[in-house]
Amino acid sequence: MQFNSVQYALFLPLVVLLYWRLPFRYRNVLIVIASYVFYGAWDVRFLGLLAFSTVVDFFVGKKIFAAPNLAGKKRWLGVSLFVNLGILGFFKYFNFFVDSAVELLQAIGLQPNAPSLHILLPVGISFYTFQTISYSFDIYRGRIEPTNNLLNFAAYVAFFPQLVAGPIERAQDLLPQIEAEQPPPKPDRVVSALGLILMGLFKKVVIADVAARVVNPVFGDVHTASGINLLAAMFCFAIQLYGDFSGYTDIARGSARLLNINLMVNFRQPMLSKNPSEFWTRWHISLSNWLLDYLYIPLGGNRGGALKTFRNLFLTMTIGGLWHGASWNFVLWGATHGALLVIHLIWVQLRGPAVYTKLTGFFAAARNFTLITLATIFFRAQSFGDAMTVFRRIFTLAGPIEYALPVGAAIFFVSLTVLVDQFDIHHGNVSQMISRRPLAMGLFIGLVLLAIFMYSGATPEPFVYFQF
Repeated sequence: MQFNSVQYALFLPLVVLLYWRLPFRYRNVLIVIASYVFYGAWDVRFLGLLAFSTVVDFFVGKKIFAAPNLAGKKRWLGVSLFVNLGILGFFKYFNFFVDSAVELLQAIGLQPNAPSLHILLPVGISFYTFQTISYSFDIYRGRIEPTNNLLNFAAYVAFFPQLVAGPIERAQDLLPQIEAEQPPPKPDRVVSALGLILMGLFKKVVIADVAARVVNPVFGDVHTASGINLLAAMFCFAIQLYGDFSGYTDIARGSARLLNINLMVNFRQPMLSKNPSEFWTRWHISLSNWLLDYLYIPLGGNRGGALKTFRNLFLTMTIGGLWHGASWNFVLWGATHGALLVIHLIWVQLRGPAVYTKLTGFFAAARNFTLITLATIFFRAQSFGDAMTVFRRIFTLAGPIEYALPVGAAIFFVSLTVLVDQFDIHHGNVSQMISRRPLAMGLFIGLVLLAIFMYSGATPEPFVYFQF
């Protein structure tokens, strides 16, 4: 069982009310308890993994800081990497690597007898694992000092608003907020928090979940769906993925803000990006920054010439694709983004940075969104064979248009998402808008609530990134 929207709507106010009623020294006790209750609602058996990872990195962080030389620091950092990546590798990738090895051996004529384990994937394990690894890395690099309070560190690792799907927070940003005695949020901050939660629900319920009702039937049988409908369904899925994930992030940021804690912005209107490089500065920003700091730069970054830069960029994105899921489809999705980034970097080196007018900027954004959508076929398809079928039917325009719903839905959801992003750009501060235009904002909020109520009756789609 997991928390549904109704249960979370009861859980969050209760935690917030108790948090501000309790003396400061007990508040993080409540955060840890609430976070473990929230996480345990998925599967109580995985609470031990969360606690184990927390304890290991708490003590390893102290050992790294106290080590008298670089060699000692490296050894303790290795302990953190071995434990965290070992847990992640076993639960998320064991069967993937075993199955891949079996297929390879079968391809050369061998018939191996490989183990098969039924391993459940702990929800959000990739997020909190990357968060604890960054803590150890930052101590190793001298960016932060370890905390001496295990309770505070446990609250940082398990902070329930962002525990299962991010943002992936750095200790230097989130831990000081958890350790400090925060004053209760002012009324305008409460209004802004509720505005974030409301818009997050709108993106999830009205955009993402409704778009999924168009996508799922088309992808139910990709071998008979027309190329036009598959392409339209892919545009709908790109919007579904964005609405789903950015909606969760808005809810997480709003929930944390009610506790007067700031979480980082994880999305900045990525569908308006004009090129692949810009896209990854706007989409899942916390993961992009993590990959940059803890993978791309250690691989060599842009040092050593153009070819090494291209290699490091491609490897970083390919590994980032594997982070998303134990499937060759995700590896190919990441590799495709790596290839797009390399191609764009070569283009910039040859032609220089592009200068856009409003019209050329619009077409650049449309072109980039189309490329991102086509790459997302690997993300949505159930297998490599299905992905190839989708590509083939799209590019050959196979089959007639059986019904026009996907095409009309794609136009509608893309337009609606652009409008929501434009509202966020120009009118994102809900509390200021209410003070300036109370009647208009009251009507707007009423319409948003009505839309959420109308479309929340059906069986909700699970958050996509909960599986990662």
